[in-house]
Amino acid sequence: MLHLSRGVIMDKFIVSARKYRPQNFDTVVGQQHITTTLKNAIKQNQLAHAFLFCGPRGVGKTTCARILAKTINCESQTPDGEACNQCQSCVSFNHGSSLNIHELDAASNNSVDDIRTLVDQVRFAPQAGRYKVYIIDEVHMLSSAAFNAFLKTLEEPPPYAIFILATTEKHKILPTILSRCQIFDFKRITTNDTVEHLEDICKKESVNADKASLQLIAQKSEGCMRDALSIMDKIVSFSNGEISYNNTLEHLNILDEDYYFRLMDFMQQQDLSSAMLLYEDINRKGFEGDLVLNGMASFIRNLLVSRDEKVVALLDTVESFKEKYISTAKQVSAPLLISALNVLNESEINYRSARNKRLHVELTLIKLCYLQQAMQITLDENSVSKKKLTESKGALAFRQIQPVAIKPIAPKTKSTNTQAPAAKLTISEEPPAKHVETPVTVATPPPTTEARLAETKTAGGKKISSLEKLRKQFKQIEPEKEDIPLEETAVLEAWKKFTQVLKDNRNPAAQSFSLATVKIVDANSFYVYTSNPLENRFVEITKNEAAEFLKEALQNSQLQIFNVINPNRQVQEETIEKPLTAVDQYKKMIEKYPLVQQLKEKLKLELGR
Repeated sequence: MLHLSRGVIMDKFIVSARKYRPQNFDTVVGQQHITTTLKNAIKQNQLAHAFLFCGPRGVGKTTCARILAKTINCESQTPDGEACNQCQSCVSFNHGSSLNIHELDAASNNSVDDIRTLVDQVRFAPQAGRYKVYIIDEVHMLSSAAFNAFLKTLEEPPPYAIFILATTEKHKILPTILSRCQIFDFKRITTNDTVEHLEDICKKESVNADKASLQLIAQKSEGCMRDALSIMDKIVSFSNGEISYNNTLEHLNILDEDYYFRLMDFMQQQDLSSAMLLYEDINRKGFEGDLVLNGMASFIRNLLVSRDEKVVALLDTVESFKEKYISTAKQVSAPLLISALNVLNESEINYRSARNKRLHVELTLIKLCYLQQAMQITLDENSVSKKKLTESKGALAFRQIQPVAIKPIAPKTKSTNTQAPAAKLTISEEPPAKHVETPVTVATPPPTTEARLAETKTAGGKKISSLEKLRKQFKQIEPEKEDIPLEETAVLEAWKKFTQVLKDNRNPAAQSFSLATVKIVDANSFYVYTSNPLENRFVEITKNEAAEFLKEALQNSQLQIFNVINPNRQVQEETIEKPLTAVDQYKKMIEKYPLVQQLKEKLKLELGR
């Protein structure tokens, strides 16, 4: 037996999500497009027999279903389509004793038998009120057999039955169910709507809360009002009835954005040591590495959003940091932010597989601190005008040489003479000079000025060793030979010789060369015509080898070969020896030996292919 010392029974605590659950359409937060449609349908008496409420968790799907069920059975509705909350039907509904509303949790009642039991109940008309409303929550959990058992009743229910299905995963519902329902898509509740609702509840509960802390709670809830109310209840208990920004950060395990602003400053200054010390401070406070990486990525995303005034409304942060975001975003380039996002995204993906979590985060910080320098190096390498590494070095020291006077050689003219023009080399000698190493600029000489690179006599008066080499080179120079224009007879003869070379080497292209025809285009080129792509392919593969052979054979260094497929070409049969087929060989054989045909017929032989 439980004894109470003072005889006082404490009131049972009710969480805010239940205590402040909306009781009519006007109190539903953030779903005006749904509530307006439902109220108009009630006023105009155009209610569907089946509704499907789908959307994220905690946005008011089940709440709107209950309000709709209460409103359509209200005995005295208001002119704007709301329940009066005073009639017997509304009072019984508010106390949970209404017999016209049935709720089924499809997560735990998803079998065929549960649906059959529900279908059996639909046959009975309501004892009081106009409609019997069946609310099936988490309807996507029903099995396929249960869905099929529910189809007929859902398509043609009695006039007094209304079905309201609620789900968070619309894609899991069968299309046959979707086609029988009027679908309402609920959206996530915005941060501003959540903050306003929390402020209203704090006033009613006499809780002191600053707006920055409520904005943090709204961001953490991610559009779910139920989560926001649960978080607020926990912080109220934690902080003894007063919600502050620091208490909210500590309770929600959120890293203050001021740390990210400091880390961004260290990134821009390439101050790795300060960044490592800052992460050490964060690590000592108990924040995990993946939380730091995710928070930094969200911070850089907010900086990107803050760069453009058109999308600055997407900035998801507390009011006190908005101006700081905008001012910081103007100091950082967009390529740097995008590259940092890529680094953080890759690091966050690989965080789980890393053995040393702390080292993994520190490596990411190293990349971020030197990211700007790495981008500058990449841009310099990809630029049109690259800086040479040797520009900063001094010029090399060379031994000063004496000038060499060379009499210019007359330009060569094309002729058939076999003797080279005479060349005279005059060297002016000067007294030997001291060797002074001075930096000089060396230019690459053209090929025709090799004679100018000859060395002078040394200080001892020895003979120049390179002089004899120059004389030998001039003796070995031969005049250029003129190219002989192509002639059809010479080309065909050289072509046959090259074909024979291919046959001797057992090259498979020999047959294609023998079947091809040649047509001269001009003095330096000719076409090679083939009848099919296979022959053309063999000619193409061996064309370079053929060109080298024909250049030497025809004495034409500018020779060019073009191969073309021409299936309509006519080739003289006598000039081309085509291989005989088995049938042709047999015909020739019986012409010479008639008895072979008789032998074939007696033995019933057939020709092979």
